[in-house]
Parts: sequence; C-alpha cells; structure tokens
Amino acid sequence: MSPARQPKEERYGVELSNLDQPLFDGAGATKRDLVDYLDAVADRILPGLADRPLSVMRVRVGQEPFMQKNLPTYAPDWIPTTPVWSFAAKREITYPVCGDRRTLLWLANQRAVEYHVPLFRIGAEGPEYLVLDLDPPADDDFGHVVAAARAVQQALADSGLQGAVKTSGSKGLHVVVPLAPGTSADDAAAATRALARRAERIDPGAGTTAYIKEDRQGKVFLDSTRAHGATVAAAYSPRIRPGVPVSFPLDWTELDDVVPAQLTIHTALERLGDRDPWRERMPEPRRLPTDLVEEGHTIPVARVVAMHEGKRRKRAAEQD
Repeated sequence: MSPARQPKEERYGVELSNLDQPLFDGAGATKRDLVDYLDAVADRILPGLADRPLSVMRVRVGQEPFMQKNLPTYAPDWIPTTPVWSFAAKREITYPVCGDRRTLLWLANQRAVEYHVPLFRIGAEGPEYLVLDLDPPADDDFGHVVAAARAVQQALADSGLQGAVKTSGSKGLHVVVPLAPGTSADDAAAATRALARRAERIDPGAGTTAYIKEDRQGKVFLDSTRAHGATVAAAYSPRIRPGVPVSFPLDWTELDDVVPAQLTIHTALERLGDRDPWRERMPEPRRLPTDLVEEGHTIPVARVVAMHEGKRRKRAAEQD
C-alpha cells in the first residue's frame, strides 16, 4: 500500500498521517516512532513548553530541516498562540504555545522533531532560569565535556548556586540554574557570563569562553550567550541527529557513565520508566549573588566582542 493510501489514525482528536514513513535520512526511525515517543513523554515535556512561545525544527521528506516560529495559517484554531515582535524580521510573529497533548501531537504530525523554548514564560518580567551550553569541538570526546561541566558545577557551588544538567541532544550538555522571581534579564545574562568565566578559571584546560572557534584551541566552549530572547532545546526534546537522540536529564553523578548518542527516542523511555528526573532534580530557585552579577556586568557580550574582533582581523588580512 502506498503511503498516500495508508489509513489515517487519530489520537486525542488529532488526525495522524503517513506514520510509517522514515522520519529523515539517518534517523533509523519512522514518524510513528516520533509520535509514540512524544505521546509517552507528554506529561514530562509539556511543563517545559507550556506558557512559552515555541519554536520547532521540522523536517519534511526529501528536504533539509528548517526552524519554524510562525504558526502556519492552516493550523487548527484550537492551538493557543502568542504574538512576539521580531526586531530581526521587523514584524510580529505568531508563535504556537504547546501546553497540552493534543497540540504536541499535532506538531509531531507536522514532523516537528525539535522543541525549543526561551528562558521566560509569557508575561513574566524576567527569565525563569539561566543556561550554560557546553559545546565541544566536532568529534570531541564526551569526557572533555564532563570535565567542563565539573568546572561549571564548582563555579556554581562557589557562588552559592545549584544547577540541573541534561544532555543537549547533540554532543554537549546544558546546565540550567533556576532563578528567583524578579531577576532581570540583564542581570541573568551578566551572571551567565560571570559563571562561564569562573568555570574557565577553575579548569582552563577543559573549557573556554572564546566565542571565535579558531581561538578555542580544541576546548569545550562555555557558551554564555543563551540569554534574553535566545532559546534552548527543552528537556526530553528529540533532536534531528542520526538515531534521533533526545535532550535527556541526568544526575551529576551519572555524567561519567553516559554516552549521549545512545539516549534516543528508542531507548529513553526504558531508562525513564515512570519518573520525571528533570522535575525531581531541579534545584529551588535562588537569588543571584551580588558579586556574581557585578562581575558579569564588567564582561562584554561575547557576540559583540567577536563581531568587532572579526572586523579587525579582516582589515588586518586585507592590509597584508
């Protein structure tokens, strides 16, 4: 039977189609596998998606993956939305808001594989948490990422803070620090820069805050740029990578025993059981220490520094 003639299925009022088609080249999974996984983890992934403008990475058959922020006009009218002004696009974007299983399954049926959310909830005055993204060089050993994560953990402890850790769903790790209500976006961004710099000082051989790749010398990038309007892959979100790995919550004691590529939509459910380790291991929100924030405000934003440095290097090369 051709895919076009396959009988459609329905779950929670959502009509599902072409479930037995391959998800994407190299996935080793079908669209049904994606839908089944998201259906099974819905109660655990939805709290991280609810009340936030949602961006998704979709992959259509025979096409390259693409990021979608604006909800398509053909979407059902029962999907909640929120308008957000885009300074880059100079227009208002209508984001979907995914707080229920029906919306999640509709998005899965649209081949939305990845689920990315900002650090703030709709209507909140400031971010709910800060994030350090530990990004290793290509084909790097995961042990180097773990070493960088240990330095971040120590920097947090030295600052009187605690964070939860999860795989990014790719090669690295995300360290997430919950913040007390009332923390401003500027202060959270400054604290993120300061924590990255402190972790770099603790173990300069493992991690670096150098934004320009050529300056990283093979070290793990302690990315402090996930601030303000930036997004991060939600806990439990699949990723468009070979085998469809997921962003998986870990305990700090598990880091040495994990192979991120083995945590996939096929294996994650067995490891999770009926638990929600992201909720269980998330520390209580805390106020940022004054000295951390003050230090961070003295550290320039990495992207700005890199932009000016890139222009300087280009001028120097042209003069040679």
